Amino acid sequence: MKTWVMVRHAKSSWEFNVSDRERPLATRGIHDAALVAKELNTYNFHFDKVFSSPAKRAFDTSLIMLDNIGISTEDVIVEEQLYDFAGSQIVKFVRGLPKSFDTILTFGHNDACTHLAKTLGGYTESNIPTASAVIFQFDVSLWSEIEMCRCTSILPKTLR
Repeated sequence: MKTWVMVRHAKSSWEFNVSDRERPLATRGIHDAALVAKELNTYNFHFDKVFSSPAKRAFDTSLIMLDNIGISTEDVIVEEQLYDFAGSQIVKFVRGLPKSFDTILTFGHNDACTHLAKTLGGYTESNIPTASAVIFQFDVSLWSEIEMCRCTSILPKTLR
């Protein structure tokens, strides 16, 4: 069994004139990331590795969530392939992970998150909202074998 918790970064701010990679989180994003993390913590996952897109809003979401889950923020590995808006780089990255990792946590972006939730997890809503976590549980022994499974999601609007 391989478990992948995929998080879409929290709500970002457009208040500052910065590059896409440097866009910070909005106040609501900070709050929502903490809410979702507290709910995710009830699942009692043991994450073998945590990966984040290099974009500030994704990395900052990871720091907030890990702090609320009780995982050292020093354990986040910045992965360029997660700065993907379509999903193909992300799937390639995940399928290349070593067999020794059973449960991973990633932080990335839309439209990739929605696309992957729909194609891999059968997600039926139109969009994965910001700060949401999607939980995939694949009945395989190798990451290279991941295919369609059922997913569950944790949405901040259901926790407010």
